[in-house]
Amino acid sequence: MSYQVIARKYRPQRFADVVGQEHVTRTLGNAIEQNRIAHAYLFSGPRGTGKTTIARIFAKCLNCTDGPKVVFADDDPRCQEITEGRSLDVYEIDGASNNGVDQVRELRETCQYAPANAPYKIYIIDEVHMLSTAAFNALLKTLEEPPAHVKFMFATTDPEKVLPTILSRCQRFDLRRIPAGLIVDHLAMISKQEGVTIDEAALYAIARGADGGMRDAESTLDQLISFCGNTIQESNVLSVFGLTARGQIVDLAAAILGGDVPVALGLLDELAKNGKDLSRLLSDLLAHFRNLLVYSVSRGDMRLLEVSEAEAAALAEQVKSAPADALTRVMEALSDSEGRFRDATSKKILLEVALMKAIEVRQAVSIDTVLGQLQKLRSDGGGAAGHAANPAGPVDFSAMRQNAGGAPAAPASSSPVAKAAPEPARQTGPPPSASALERPAAPEIRASSPPVAEPKTQAAPAPKPAAATPSQASASSSGGGVDLEALWPQIVDAVGRASPFTRTYLPEAHPVSFVKNVLTIGFDPEFSAHLGLVSNPKNQALFQTKLKELGFRDAQVKFVEAEAPARWKQPAPESETSFDQAAPAPATTSAESGLAAAPPEELSSAAESAPAAPVSEPVTPEEIPSMDMNEFKNDPLIKKALETFRGQIVDVRQ
Repeated sequence: MSYQVIARKYRPQRFADVVGQEHVTRTLGNAIEQNRIAHAYLFSGPRGTGKTTIARIFAKCLNCTDGPKVVFADDDPRCQEITEGRSLDVYEIDGASNNGVDQVRELRETCQYAPANAPYKIYIIDEVHMLSTAAFNALLKTLEEPPAHVKFMFATTDPEKVLPTILSRCQRFDLRRIPAGLIVDHLAMISKQEGVTIDEAALYAIARGADGGMRDAESTLDQLISFCGNTIQESNVLSVFGLTARGQIVDLAAAILGGDVPVALGLLDELAKNGKDLSRLLSDLLAHFRNLLVYSVSRGDMRLLEVSEAEAAALAEQVKSAPADALTRVMEALSDSEGRFRDATSKKILLEVALMKAIEVRQAVSIDTVLGQLQKLRSDGGGAAGHAANPAGPVDFSAMRQNAGGAPAAPASSSPVAKAAPEPARQTGPPPSASALERPAAPEIRASSPPVAEPKTQAAPAPKPAAATPSQASASSSGGGVDLEALWPQIVDAVGRASPFTRTYLPEAHPVSFVKNVLTIGFDPEFSAHLGLVSNPKNQALFQTKLKELGFRDAQVKFVEAEAPARWKQPAPESETSFDQAAPAPATTSAESGLAAAPPEELSSAAESAPAAPVSEPVTPEEIPSMDMNEFKNDPLIKKALETFRGQIVDVRQ
């Protein structure tokens, strides 16, 4: 007897032998037992999953002796005739070579005759989608109302090409790809019966290469037996079919997740030199990251994975350093390259680019995360931003120096002069519009309140000023007597006019010192995140330019994290005051120290005769500095955002 290949030798002969298609075999068995047998069936699915095999078994069940029945004898002569392909009542037709109207006309004529020695005359048409449209239309009437003794069984790998009028007249069964675990078990059984020793890793490599097709797996095993003899190892499977070892896939995935570009490119180069199929390598790499993602989100549920024990251990170890969002971004980068792989001239270069993209995007931040962080920063920094947009009073650097020097600063409400200042103007008109609330703070905010005219008749002699403490000296001057109280508002104004983008972060900043020609600008720990946004070469050059314009040549700028004085931590003003309306400043005089030392009677008279501090005028749109589009586009932070999100600037509005 001639040699018979494994795929034919171990072909299932009854429904119980079919692997991985229980949803089809159970339905057909129940239909036979309940005598609910339709006149036409369509079996569709990938190659090698059992379409024609199930059709033959179904024909045996219908035409067996004393049938129809699910369980029939192996030595039944009718079943043996169907198995050997010599039954007079079961016709197996190739749809590719019998796709014309003439063949369908002949079928219509022969189906009118009664079966020779079986209950039914059965027509099995393989690859039925190859029939022409005219042949399909010629078959419609017979297919819808065939004789009682005729049954049609169609098999196809492309059901989309079958006419809808044909599909509507058939019971359709979609066969699935067979899981790798079932293929491994079936191949192990065949190897045992053939007397072949094969390790589990080799079986999984064969199942991985078969891609869910049992016939492909059996043909591969047959070829390996011819190549290796009775002992088969994983290396034999990999060398014959150009597959990549699972350990190499794990190492390559680890290099991607670890951001090690040299290691990843080195592994790829080694695999390419060994003749590995790069297209299959990319597919296997995607499958590994898919397993990692499923393992991560399912918290180790192995029922959703088709992997060996060694692979499961590797997944459990690797998932510790692989967040789910990073795995998703890596899979997206690899999937984009997989779609272009077939048309690529140099597949190795394309795969190298794909690996570097995957390494680059593994730590990218989604737009939702960025927006959430910006919203958090806005919420956390609302108080400080409110001081800049609608300050309750002028920025009092003298109070800051007193606090820095250890002298307690008296609250503004305890001073008689402060009590003489008018109350902040309340808004009497309608609530401010949204545009008014979103308008940026005007750069013309005064750094100190205007001087109040000193009463000549009740002026008291000023006492001698106390000696400045070391901390006060460092905060107010640098050898040449630099007054930060007057200098800082000028710096904020000049920088804000030149760069509105940088101006948005200055309300949370405060001057720390100006020592040895170095201006130190501090951010409270609450706003330490702004350091990374402001501290860059461009902003430092901008500050140095403005300091040079103010007369400080060769000045340097340094941004640090420093605790803000108590003056900068006042709560934001009430929301009923418009952002465009600055609150009146506490009244101070040029002889404030003298008034503080004067008797209470003189202080009272001075407060009554002192005019009220003028209220700042509302900022008009014309006074808002215009935004330089070139500067905005060239800002390092904007460039980084465009590069990260691969976007482009469409419009910019103030």
